[in-house]
Amino acid sequence: QVQLVESGGGLVQAGGSLRLSCAASGRTFSTHDMGWFRQAPGKEREFVAAINWNGGDTCYKDSVKGRFTISRDNAKNTMYLQMTSLNPEDTAVYYCAAAPRVWPSGPYDYWGQGTQVTVSS
Repeated sequence: QVQLVESGGGLVQAGGSLRLSCAASGRTFSTHDMGWFRQAPGKEREFVAAINWNGGDTCYKDSVKGRFTISRDNAKNTMYLQMTSLNPEDTAVYYCAAAPRVWPSGPYDYWGQGTQVTVSS
């Protein structure tokens, strides 16, 4: 069982940056592939980025490539999403997710409660 808690969301102006964190409980974090997803108002949840269990592989939604960076620190049971050059289209609730051996496509077994990111123009 893995429990996930996101943090780091907030209000930022267009062009700004935020770093999201996803803290995981449980001893099996280091064996889990993980991902970030987001859901904007009135839209379906969409994939943003994923990282495999040891951080050796990553993948991104096309629209965030070059702006977002996913990383993890297994010693701290934490995953990160560094977001730069934010624009209003990035406004959404961001969720982290985890599952064992699902790289690269999921599906993910565990989800956090989400953190709101709002980008003002």
